[in-house]
Amino acid sequence: MIPHGLARRGLALAAAALLGGVLAFAAGTWNGDGGGSTQPEARPVPVPGSGWYRALAAPYPASTTRERTACGQRLGPQTLGVAHPVLPCGVKLYIAYRDKLVLTQVVDRGPGAPGRDFDLTRALAARLGLEGTQQIRWRYAR
Repeated sequence: MIPHGLARRGLALAAAALLGGVLAFAAGTWNGDGGGSTQPEARPVPVPGSGWYRALAAPYPASTTRERTACGQRLGPQTLGVAHPVLPCGVKLYIAYRDKLVLTQVVDRGPGAPGRDFDLTRALAARLGLEGTQQIRWRYAR
């Protein structure tokens, strides 16, 4: 039989360890000082019908070899589409770069690199004449 005082001490140590673990988890995920979190910063989603928006976009890397996207679309060499982290799959968008304008849709989740808002399929980037990371304009199609 365990003495009453020893059992209480063990229970107190277990509670302290649990509390320490919870606090360590909370401190590791809290982003109040700009550090500690690897989660992306939440960004508002533009409201449909609100006009043109500016965003950073780049083509998918040449090494992208997936057959299907996160939205279930086939990803072929002629696929015109964009990857976006929160816009619904299939939503139609106009993408403008310099003097070119293309009607496309969200076909994937992304982008794959931090600091960008969209990844463009290689075919869409070629049609727009976009190379590297560039600022584009976009709006919802009506």
